[in-house]
Amino acid sequence: MWYAAATETAANLSVVLAHGAGAGQRHPFIVGLARRLAEKGMDVWTFNFPYMEARRRAPDKAPVLESTFRSVIDVARRSVGQPRSLFAGGKSMGGRIATHLAAQGDPLDGVFALGYPLHPPGKPDQLRSAHLGSIAAPILIAQGEFDPFGTPSELTPVIATMRSRVTLEVVPGGDHSLAVRGQPADRLYDRLAALIADWATGVAGQRRGG
Repeated sequence: MWYAAATETAANLSVVLAHGAGAGQRHPFIVGLARRLAEKGMDVWTFNFPYMEARRRAPDKAPVLESTFRSVIDVARRSVGQPRSLFAGGKSMGGRIATHLAAQGDPLDGVFALGYPLHPPGKPDQLRSAHLGSIAAPILIAQGEFDPFGTPSELTPVIATMRSRVTLEVVPGGDHSLAVRGQPADRLYDRLAALIADWATGVAGQRRGG
């Protein structure tokens, strides 16, 4: 587990950030995003799922992924000395597992998915969306325009059936990793950190005000 402390504390927000299926918490995407979120005043925890720690290629089954995610969330809750808004999310598979927790009623202030894997590439009928309608917490989805795991236009009818407040951010020209050809990775990390921080701050503010 890796913890990035906020460089300022005014935001009073905590984030548990999960990796995708193919690369762990030390991937530049996770490290770069976590550091930028910390710079924006968020305490950030990253971690590896068990299969990644064991250097296996195949991800663990969903119950193991969910249990691991929950254990890190518990650490995050115990580590802060005052009430905070806590958000969970991640890249691709990591974001999808965060939505599993929210759908099962875990007490999260919000969840975010960076490249939601709506279906396997080339298999649009194998949707991973049945649980999404059970989520009550606010959701942020950042989706690449040309994501083979599900384009924004494919996500739109799914979002229309959901009862939670969903924010869909489309990355023009983006792929499943939200990368855009010819654009530096640092620009992407900056954009995503600003997006998540602004969204989470807004959600937390509405929660306190309500």
